[in-house]
Amino acid sequence: MTTLTRAAADSATMVGRQVRHLWRYPSMTFMLVGMPIVFLLLFVYVFGGTMGAGLGGAAGGGPDGGRAEYLDYIAPGILLMTVAAAAQGTAISVAMDMTEGIVARFRTMDIARVSVLTGHVAGTFIQTLISLALVTGTALLLGFRPDADAAGWLGVAGLLAMVTFALTWLSVALGMVSDSVETASNLPMPMILLPFLGSGFVPTDTMPTALRWFAEYQPFTPIIETLRGLLMGTGVGDNAWIATAWCAAIALGSYLWAKRLYNRDPSR
Repeated sequence: MTTLTRAAADSATMVGRQVRHLWRYPSMTFMLVGMPIVFLLLFVYVFGGTMGAGLGGAAGGGPDGGRAEYLDYIAPGILLMTVAAAAQGTAISVAMDMTEGIVARFRTMDIARVSVLTGHVAGTFIQTLISLALVTGTALLLGFRPDADAAGWLGVAGLLAMVTFALTWLSVALGMVSDSVETASNLPMPMILLPFLGSGFVPTDTMPTALRWFAEYQPFTPIIETLRGLLMGTGVGDNAWIATAWCAAIALGSYLWAKRLYNRDPSR
């Protein structure tokens, strides 16, 4: 058996382990998907009328705006929040393995070292896919009506996959660097809050100058704008390549960080 074949076989075993965890403990998935759905309902039915009227044509609907237009506007931010919430679950899962000694046992076994981490990443992909399907279905039931064609939907799927890959590796590293499960559950929280400090819920040009500068240059804003442009058929401009560059940078940096943490001497 070649090294690559062995790594693939061991990774498949670890993915199966994560899938069994998802199947046996579905409460984690429902807890992580519940928060984006609650925010969706809250912003649409409590704030949607006023916020939509304030957005006007920026929401992608009629000149006067409204609850339906605001739903179309915030849907991309809610989808990104869903990915970030699922990544938070990864940090918790990795921290549990680290603190309970399972990773230490894996280090002593004759298995491909990379398989332990790739199992968590692939398991999160499956969990995120389920979460995105539930959140998207809820948005459609509320009246979300995207104008994307087949190419647009393919672009949305590709971008969400890149974001999931990047944030998952970041969460793996955060889970490994945490000294407890509680710490691991708190470290990824800024990823869930960043859509609020970007263009997820209001246009950045309505913010004060200092906050607007941060909102326009933080990584989640070009990702949200690209998703919004693809879903609503309004064009993405430079946001597409900026979002791709952010995803690549976060993924590469997080992977190298996680690999270094996993390969370090456990006695230190």
